[in-house]
Amino acid sequence: MLRALIFDVDGTLAETEEIHRLAFNATFTASGLDWHWTREDYTGLLRTTGGKERMRRYRQEIGAEQPTDTVIAALHATKTSRYAEMIVAGGLALRPGIRDLVAGARRSGLRLAIATTTNRPNVDTLCRACWGQPAEALFDEIAAGDEVARKKPAPDVYELALERLEIAPAQAVALEDSRNGLLSARGAGIATLAVPSVFTKAEDFSEAQWRADSYRSADLPDFLRDLLSASNQTAGVSA
Repeated sequence: MLRALIFDVDGTLAETEEIHRLAFNATFTASGLDWHWTREDYTGLLRTTGGKERMRRYRQEIGAEQPTDTVIAALHATKTSRYAEMIVAGGLALRPGIRDLVAGARRSGLRLAIATTTNRPNVDTLCRACWGQPAEALFDEIAAGDEVARKKPAPDVYELALERLEIAPAQAVALEDSRNGLLSARGAGIATLAVPSVFTKAEDFSEAQWRADSYRSADLPDFLRDLLSASNQTAGVSA
């Protein structure tokens, strides 16, 4: 019996990755670091989860010794603040269908959770920018990347979400846009709906139970479309 939907954040709730890329580049420039990530660069780097981890991977790829891990941590903190400022400034929208899916799932009695590699401040910033509400007003439980030992594709963050929801893996469905996210959810035993984002559309989603092009009702698998339909009827009766 389905009891919860567990959402990824970046690329799932909203197409945030381009803003992350721009925030990284602005941070590099401001710090005097001669790095610049193109969209092609960033598409490849997204196969590594976590911003600090991406910077360390890039440093290795170009054969550099600098910046050190300590400096990378400081750069990432600055980048997180800059990303928040860019989100607050406007221009970010939820992916089509997400708003209705979250509202419909809530009306149907499902619990809602977040399982993300990003840190908690980024989750809060997105929710306030797109919903005008704090994350905890929208989601029952939030499991963030800075709370677990291993990031996606390891299952840790999904296992943490399940623990906090107090449900079994078979009682949840994960919503993901990347292969790393899919592997993380599947590693935790959770059936997964893959809806690729602009940056991940070429990735392999063959292990997903369902795949869709968007979160619009017409694109969703039958069980979610039926859930939305039932919740809309209930809302109509209540009105």
